[in-house]
Amino acid sequence: MKNALENRIEALQDRIIAQRNMERADEIPGWGMDADPENDPTYPMKHSNGADHQRLNYEKAPQQPLDMEILHSIERPGVTRVFGTSTPPSGLSGAIRRYAYKYSEATATHWMSLILADRVNAVEGKLDDLRRGVLPNPWVERGWRAEWKHNRSGFIQNVATTALLLTAGIMLMKRKNRRKQLLSKR
Repeated sequence: MKNALENRIEALQDRIIAQRNMERADEIPGWGMDADPENDPTYPMKHSNGADHQRLNYEKAPQQPLDMEILHSIERPGVTRVFGTSTPPSGLSGAIRRYAYKYSEATATHWMSLILADRVNAVEGKLDDLRRGVLPNPWVERGWRAEWKHNRSGFIQNVATTALLLTAGIMLMKRKNRRKQLLSKR
């Protein structure tokens, strides 16, 4: 548990960061517009209760212990006080996530890499299940049992549409192959 001195040091560090951010306010339109309580953009619409600005001076929650690798944005100086620990980065998907967090959140590289990492993680999960001897059960995992029970007509419609599209795709591919064969014989 942190003592009062450590809390005061953290509060001072937070004030320094806030001051640096306010210095940047001139550079970025709209940045820090609500930092000054006298310039409250919600003024005529918000019903003040008299204690609105007391929330600015609160004691922060203690830092959650860092006992595993936590990825965080390069825009932040460190990790947030509370964070999720259910799925630490591991394997190929973890390497892709580490790569993604080398880029700003304002870049497509960051977000596309994270989406790719999610897809790779899903495949890694299936492979891990197979390694442990657990066979995939799409009927349950994709919610088809519940769909069959509670929305049977919609489920049948979706299956029929999928079957129709697959059949049409296969027929088109066969047709293209036949044309190629006929043209190559000439």
